[in-house]
Amino acid sequence: MSDIEIRDDRAAGRLEALGDGEVVGHIEYFVLDSPARALVPVHTIVEPAHEGKGIAGSLARELYTVAEREGVPVAPLCPYVVKWAERHPEAAPPADPALLAAAKDWLRAHPGRF
Repeated sequence: MSDIEIRDDRAAGRLEALGDGEVVGHIEYFVLDSPARALVPVHTIVEPAHEGKGIAGSLARELYTVAEREGVPVAPLCPYVVKWAERHPEAAPPADPALLAAAKDWLRAHPGRF
């Protein structure tokens, strides 16, 4: 497989990893607007044939890079991203508890979204 390319499909709420022209993994997320703007990852999925190649970690790192570039925090609800952030505190600042609570409230208010 060639190198992995990561693209942000903001309209779809997906950060996608592409390899050999196909999506091999993605993070589903939404943009929280209140009480402050934040990126909220909900699910990380890597196709079974591509597991164990570091794709999920690359997606998580890129999500934090995008957030830093936009000047917004990440409020992770995705268990994988939560664990990744714990292992990489240099790249993933801790989430504000108020943002996490607001993100959970948003998710409960939009049950069909994810």
